[in-house]
Amino acid sequence: MSQRDVERALGRLLTDQSFQDDFFLDPVHACLQVGIQLAPQEVEALLRVPRPALASLGTSLDDRICRLHIRRSEIVGRGD
Repeated sequence: MSQRDVERALGRLLTDQSFQDDFFLDPVHACLQVGIQLAPQEVEALLRVPRPALASLGTSLDDRICRLHIRRSEIVGRGD
């Protein structure tokens, strides 16, 4: 519940598509999974950021600072 955790969450939302997907489904659980503690009002504020805006900014970032995103369906659907 600090400015640092808000910044970490926002950074993850921009650079980690898996985290972004999880956050918009269940923000509390997604944050707990990566060790981020946010107050309810901070979660609410981040949920108000439009996903298209996050996606637009995220795609304009250099790939070297973004996490590789593999969709769960691609992992499950491989049948290996």
